[in-house]
Amino acid sequence: MAAIPITTAMVDAALGATAAQPLPDGATTFAAGDLVVYPAHGVGKVDRVGVEEMAGHKLHLIQISFEENRMTLRVPVAQARATGLRKIGSAEAMSEVLTILSGRSRTSRMIWAKRGQEYLAKINSGDLKQLAEVVRDLRGAGDGSGTSYSQRNLFELGIDRLAGEFAATSGIDKAAAMERLTTTLQTARTADTSRVEKAAAAAAAAVEAAA
Repeated sequence: MAAIPITTAMVDAALGATAAQPLPDGATTFAAGDLVVYPAHGVGKVDRVGVEEMAGHKLHLIQISFEENRMTLRVPVAQARATGLRKIGSAEAMSEVLTILSGRSRTSRMIWAKRGQEYLAKINSGDLKQLAEVVRDLRGAGDGSGTSYSQRNLFELGIDRLAGEFAATSGIDKAAAMERLTTTLQTARTADTSRVEKAAAAAAAAVEAAA
């Protein structure tokens, strides 16, 4: 498993910022075996937490492995919060995710280039609620189809991240999690279509009655 190298400049920057400082009050603590989410890479597992010497400095680091993409990452403990590192969501959080996916999608008047940047920022924010909202708003026909190529790419990235965390929290494999999320999206899409058709029928009936 390849590890991301830490350069002297990175170490100096970390040390000069917060890495050498005490852990902030109220900060989340991590231990070996914890399942965590790192915003840019998704779900990983904490291998160990301890002091390592880097470029002549001793740093308190969290080592995380990502099985799916065969990568190892080291994060200074005192910078964990700033990087967005967090433990995986609870069962209650996943229930909220399903509620969000079941809701009506929201559209924006912004041009796609700006919306796309906003969606990507939310996907990489590490915020579970924002991630679910992006997947909901890009759901298209429930599988991302019926949208542009770039929209489908963002949809697939978002739902892949969401499925990974849903699987880890629920204790199921990723394929089963993906099926659960997709089914929820398809059901919501059907409900959206039904609402639109009913509204159109009601409007037509009102016009006919007024004639």
